[in-house]
Amino acid sequence: MHESPALVARKKRDSSIWVGTNLVKTGVAQAVVSAGNTGATMVAAFFLLGSIQGIERPAIAASLPTRKGMAVMLDVGATVDCTAQQLYQFGIMGYEYGKHILGLSGPRVGLLSIGEEDMKGNEVTKEAFRMLKESPINFIGNVEGRDVYSGNADVIVCDGFIGNVALKISEGLADALKKILMKEIAQSRLGRVAYLFMAAPLLRLRRKMDYAEFGGAPLLGVNGVSVICHGRSSAKAIKNATLRAHKLAEAGLIEQIRDDIAHGLKTAAGEPPMKAQE
Repeated sequence: MHESPALVARKKRDSSIWVGTNLVKTGVAQAVVSAGNTGATMVAAFFLLGSIQGIERPAIAASLPTRKGMAVMLDVGATVDCTAQQLYQFGIMGYEYGKHILGLSGPRVGLLSIGEEDMKGNEVTKEAFRMLKESPINFIGNVEGRDVYSGNADVIVCDGFIGNVALKISEGLADALKKILMKEIAQSRLGRVAYLFMAAPLLRLRRKMDYAEFGGAPLLGVNGVSVICHGRSSAKAIKNATLRAHKLAEAGLIEQIRDDIAHGLKTAAGEPPMKAQE
């Protein structure tokens, strides 16, 4: 896990990451799932599968539970320094993911920034805001960090640096809250009695927050299905990641993204996607 990602392309072409990705390239497999070195998985996908024409850099799309269902955040680690054009492309890919994987008719796309106002953010996010606003996707504007889990946006767009930090903070917070809650319950008899009535909803909450339930995150922007798993993935997580990879391949998500990019974000019928009404 500590090795340079470029090493897989130069000296480790017999590694499972490289071999598995090559099987997708040659059509023997429709998807590859890896819990190994994330950088190596991205390098293999980039070199072997190539990027979708019109997509400059790939993005890792992570699923997040919200108060209203599910959302997807991208990027969470593939491209740490993004241009406005790349953030715009992430918005397109996230929109397609929302339609074909989350099953939403008009996914609401938000740009993660430091304020909801149109002109908040650095120069890159301001330019990305302008580009997304002029696109035919259902762009709802800027969203703040506090809105990520509110469910007000179905797709949250950000660069890989911010996305990865946000994801890791969320994982740490969920783990800390669980441990604090269990400690507080164990410290009193009343707490232990109350836990008997709270156990079921707490278990449901834990499942919603557990990364193993989502399995892995797809690497969008490459010509093939590549799903990246957490380095500490359990058997359950690998199972769910494999099921997700199957769903991605079956839904033809890569083809949908490729088609939208090639045809100026038009649907198969030749009309721009309908935005949600105000």
